[in-house]
Amino acid sequence: MPAQPSAKFTIADVKSLKCTFDLLATGTWAGEKPEAQVKEAKLSLEFADIDTQEGTANAKGGFGAPHVVVRPSAGNLHFLQVSNNGPLYVTTVFGERTPAGKLKAVHTRHEYTLVSLPGYTSRPEQYYGLCEVNGAK
Repeated sequence: MPAQPSAKFTIADVKSLKCTFDLLATGTWAGEKPEAQVKEAKLSLEFADIDTQEGTANAKGGFGAPHVVVRPSAGNLHFLQVSNNGPLYVTTVFGERTPAGKLKAVHTRHEYTLVSLPGYTSRPEQYYGLCEVNGAK
């Protein structure tokens, strides 16, 4: 049975999320021409200890460093990680629930290396999926 969305639900009240991304678009360049490839994906991320007042959260799984910046904006939550090694990761969780009670989300990895290695992010990536609210105020 699908979860029943709460009439009082506010994304800024979310304390933990579990996200699953099933679709991936990867970008690259062939000389001067940008190209993209879309394929199925299996990426899971979790965000815990979300504190929108302090702007902090902890991330688990595939996101990089565990401590990330979180910002609520116009009914959405944005998670941001900037690595000293160069990459920028951004996850946006949209505040409108699906009929099953999940939240739509997108996770973007801004990385580029000259050599593409299987199993590692070496080109810009954008994942699309859904998040479940595991805890809220």
